[in-house]
This record gives sequence, structure tokens and C-alpha cells, in this order.
Amino acid sequence: MKLHLGSSLKHICLAAVVLAAGSALAATKGSLELQHPTSIAGKQLASGNYTVRWEGTGDQVELKIYQGKNVVLSTPARIMKVDHRASSNSAVVVANSDKTYTLQEIRFAGKNFVLGITSDGSGAGASGGAGN
Repeated sequence: MKLHLGSSLKHICLAAVVLAAGSALAATKGSLELQHPTSIAGKQLASGNYTVRWEGTGDQVELKIYQGKNVVLSTPARIMKVDHRASSNSAVVVANSDKTYTLQEIRFAGKNFVLGITSDGSGAGASGGAGN
């Protein structure tokens, strides 16, 4: 009887680990819509729809931005917890004095975190968004 109980507990723990890993994997992908050509880590991306994926442990991750199946940009990013979950996916951008835009963070609908992008320029700006 003890062997069976121990075996069952082992399977339950394994299932919990698999479910947790599945949740973590699902949270490492999202979408990004840029309404204007936008600078990200020193590279200009055209307006349009992109897929974002990130890898890493802790709050420091490697962000990759895809257009279709092609990686168009890879840069460090930071996962930052937020108190209020976003109601939709959005890109927070800074409007620079030279009328260009720089991506500051990416928000995801229903998530309690944002991806912060290292600033590559100084801007005195407002945020603008794009939703999916």
C-alpha cells in the first residue's frame, strides 16, 4: 500500500511540474503591433505586426522579434511585474524630439508583467500604443 501511495504522489508531483513548465513556455511568446516605424535597441523596425519570444531565467531575458519566421531583432529585455494587468496587447513607445519613436515596453493582455526594453535614445515623449 505504501508503495502505491508513494508512486501516486510521485506522478502527481511530476504532473504538477509538467503543467508548470507548460505554463512557463506559453508565457514566453506574444504579439506586437507597431503603428509607426519604431527604433528598438538601435534598429528601426517598420510599422506592422510581429511575434515576440523571450528566453531566460529571472527578470533578465533575451527578446527576439520575428516577422513571419525570420528573426529581425534580438536584444536583452527585462521582465517587470505590474500591479494591473493590461486589457490588451500594446507597445509603449516614446516620441523623440526628432519625431522618431523608440519602444519602451511591451504589455500583454491579462498578464501581470511587461517586457521592458533598454532605451536606445533619449526622448521627451508620450506613449502610444498598438493593440491586438
